[in-house]
Amino acid sequence: MPTASVDHPCADEPKPLIEAANRLMDRLPGYRVEIIDGMITVAPLRDGPHADALTTVMLPLLSAGLSDGDTEVEVLQGIGLWLPSGAEDYVIPDLAIVDADFDEHLIENNCYAPACFRLVLEVTSENYRTDFHHKVTAYAQAKIPVYVIVDRKHGRVHVLTEPLPGGYDRHEVYAPGQEAPLPASIGAEVALDVDEIVRAGSPKR
Repeated sequence: MPTASVDHPCADEPKPLIEAANRLMDRLPGYRVEIIDGMITVAPLRDGPHADALTTVMLPLLSAGLSDGDTEVEVLQGIGLWLPSGAEDYVIPDLAIVDADFDEHLIENNCYAPACFRLVLEVTSENYRTDFHHKVTAYAQAKIPVYVIVDRKHGRVHVLTEPLPGGYDRHEVYAPGQEAPLPASIGAEVALDVDEIVRAGSPKR
């Protein structure tokens, strides 16, 4: 799989942005604080349909045998990804598929090197622009092979592959009634049922 080198930060160097981000997380429990391209971003606590969509995505991944203890990958929520774009840049994707030995790739601030990530997935919320713009560039620069976006605003699932320095070369969009196939490089043959995911992520009233 593609890899991205990340220089390990010097432990003696001051980390003002990370310190500020960690203070925000302490003051805003449940909020997601990230640093992208040298800027701190804060995403509010996600709603129930967001969590429902995430669970609906996870079920076929787990049913395919991923993360069962016998495979070479794990399916994880909320794992930190250290980015090569800046000295303190990191993100926390909603879901990720990572190599089973991810714990050997710890960088700093509970974040791991991009080389152990096979897929990252975001379910859109108020941070719609971040998921579709800033994170596309950030994940591509980190050479994450697959980036999936569950677009709750428009009822679509986007699958981005083949990372380039400024974005992804391939961008496939799937609507309800279709299945969104994922590359076998994630560790199994999996197709996501777009209708189920969109319904799960929609407001219940």
